[in-house]
Amino acid sequence: MSGKTITIEGQDGSFSAYLAAPASGKGPGVVVIQEIFGVNAVMRGIADRIAKAGYFALCPDLFWRIEPGIDITDKTDAEWKRAFELFQAFDVDKGIADIQATIAALRGVPGCSGKIGAVGYCLGGLLAYLTATRTDVDCAVGYYGVGIDGKLDEAAKIGKPLLLHIAAKDEYVNPAAQQKVRAALAGNPLVSTLAYADDNHAFAREGGKHYSARSAGLANAASEAFFKAYLG
Repeated sequence: MSGKTITIEGQDGSFSAYLAAPASGKGPGVVVIQEIFGVNAVMRGIADRIAKAGYFALCPDLFWRIEPGIDITDKTDAEWKRAFELFQAFDVDKGIADIQATIAALRGVPGCSGKIGAVGYCLGGLLAYLTATRTDVDCAVGYYGVGIDGKLDEAAKIGKPLLLHIAAKDEYVNPAAQQKVRAALAGNPLVSTLAYADDNHAFAREGGKHYSARSAGLANAASEAFFKAYLG
């Protein structure tokens, strides 16, 4: 399955997004929120996989204000350097506004039921959490989000179901930060957390250094069940 590029009109301008559609031409939608490498082959592959499961999957270019069309990998030092530069330059608040615009655009795609979920990885994991606190998404999933512990003052704003996948050996989120997140969210019945005891950051990135087929399979199955429960 291959998707297509569409244009989304945001509050500050237009930006591109990769859209993959289900074979049936109808179903709920899922916003796929990128890592620090842009809308690359990994993100497009995730969108294609979600579309095969019966959803419209839309992955927006959230780095467009810095440089449109970022599409790099995790395979070279130069690309890692550029990815971290993009991460440092990224405006989280504007990114969430773009995600809200993406949600609205996805609801307007012919055949979409209007029920919209979100799933994000790495930087996108943080943005998935904030999508649950700041947007009108119907549910959200975050994989190994970086920086959630610094945004826990927004936890009380979570009004829709949220699932967080936590890599217990995450090199970018230390155990103290993980515990802080889990403790702050433990009392909210809308929030579920799943921890992967032996895994490092990006355990679900196929082809990545820390990829674990077993843990990725478990996490993806849990995410699919979550979306089925809340999106129909």
